[in-house]
Amino acid sequence: MSSVPLISLITINFNQADVTCALLESTRHLTYPRFEIIVVDNGSAEDPTERIRRGNYPFVTVLRSENNLGFSGGNNLGIRQAKGDYLFLLNNDTEVTPDLLEQLLKSFALNPAIGVVCPKIRYFDQPDTIQYAGYRPLNRFTGRTWAIGLQEKDSGQYDQPGPTHFAHGAAMMLRREVLRRVGLLDESYFLYYEELDWSMRIRRAGFQIFYQPKALIYHKESLSVGKNNPLKVYYHTRNRLLFMRRNVSGFPLLIFCLYYFLIALPKAAFVYFRGWQKDYLKAIRDAVVWNFRHPVAQSSARPDRLSGLTER
Repeated sequence: MSSVPLISLITINFNQADVTCALLESTRHLTYPRFEIIVVDNGSAEDPTERIRRGNYPFVTVLRSENNLGFSGGNNLGIRQAKGDYLFLLNNDTEVTPDLLEQLLKSFALNPAIGVVCPKIRYFDQPDTIQYAGYRPLNRFTGRTWAIGLQEKDSGQYDQPGPTHFAHGAAMMLRREVLRRVGLLDESYFLYYEELDWSMRIRRAGFQIFYQPKALIYHKESLSVGKNNPLKVYYHTRNRLLFMRRNVSGFPLLIFCLYYFLIALPKAAFVYFRGWQKDYLKAIRDAVVWNFRHPVAQSSARPDRLSGLTER
């Protein structure tokens, strides 16, 4: 058995074969000696398997789902097939740097409590500008958190590694032990907030989430659903409410509900009403109705539901 840990890199494709192949091209430069790549096709209109095969990318397996399983479901499909000691969930709209995997992996040796490690993320189109250098704590009264360094020029001001409050969904590496103790991503979110919910569950299980600035990726951002559209508004609204109902209780939840329903949602609705953006108004309405119709339940991805997970 090799003493070098196997890393499973998992990425999702949805009608973006060119973007996914650009990521795969960048992985040719990875210097880590032992990894596999799993591309989960999330029900694309055109099966990208042959396109990827023609690219002759090493160590790549394509898993085809006939349906769009969302961010959580697509990643979970890949996780169930992954053989790695460590799993690296990576957006397909990113490009990697050569020593990325080594730098992420080294971080786990710093503390056995570290369960997840995230790299520094810069914008692909603004390669000197930060998107993520860790996350600030959740404001339990407004349901907001902010990425540290967001849209700041990178002059080394966030080059100190350390624990952070949330992982970034675009790039996060985790120990396999996290899956055994915490479970998979919760598929009820489908899109947005799933990594924040997972982060809360991971930290409640006693693991740390760690930011490693020596690891770096570039993110093209929001290619799958666009910068702003009704689908994005729907899932952001629906899942912010769901996330807070799942993870906050008592007085803070009461204050959040007052803030959200009396200030945040009316403000958004006014903007869409003024521009008579009916699809956006409908998205907000449907998101709120969904939450009223769906009681808070336990995560659908608990450890006792990990059937099909590849054992190591």
